[in-house]
Amino acid sequence: MRNALFLKAFLIWLGILVLAIANGIFRESVLLGLFVKTAAFILSGILLCLCIFVVTYLTLPWLGRGSTHRYWAVGVFWLVLTLCFEFVLGYVIQGHSWQQLLEPYTLKDGNLWTLVLLVTLLSPYLAAKVRK
Repeated sequence: MRNALFLKAFLIWLGILVLAIANGIFRESVLLGLFVKTAAFILSGILLCLCIFVVTYLTLPWLGRGSTHRYWAVGVFWLVLTLCFEFVLGYVIQGHSWQQLLEPYTLKDGNLWTLVLLVTLLSPYLAAKVRK
């Protein structure tokens, strides 16, 4: 049962990952052409947070009913996957420095990455609360 939960959670996270990549493309190709950098990053961050919550809300029944612990476990799992993806992609594959990798956590230029991570963590629990 537990393996099935985490397999489903992983598949949902992959969908969120695709949306996050699409959001980044949208920010770079559209928002930055329409707004100053700070506004584009803020809009992009808010949009990604909304996408994460909506996907979580819509897919929650597929994860099955469970305890608060179950929803927190999924949120932590998604957070760990996201951080691993970011640091492996950035450091190992793209060769970015640690300073470059940690810059989004400073909220510089309106980057809401820290908020996105918080929403990733909290969405399963909050979506379950909203659905009940």
